[in-house]
Amino acid sequence: MRWEDHVVRMGERIGVYEVLMGKPERKRPLGRPRRRWNVNIKMDLQEVGWRDRDWIDLAQDRNRWRVPVNAVMSIRVS
Repeated sequence: MRWEDHVVRMGERIGVYEVLMGKPERKRPLGRPRRRWNVNIKMDLQEVGWRDRDWIDLAQDRNRWRVPVNAVMSIRVS
């Protein structure tokens, strides 16, 4: 969760943004769709009580973004 804010601030002009948002241009393989990174981020934020926030807007401000990131990281490390 530490690099998503950098990617979001760069915007759609880079290819990494497409990977983050799960909008590739090629066809998907058959079978169950994989979970996208942005869904994982939403689930992580929900786990620490930030479920009502739009994470993309939140990631625009580094100081506000660090609070939920640190909370998620502390859960993952423990």
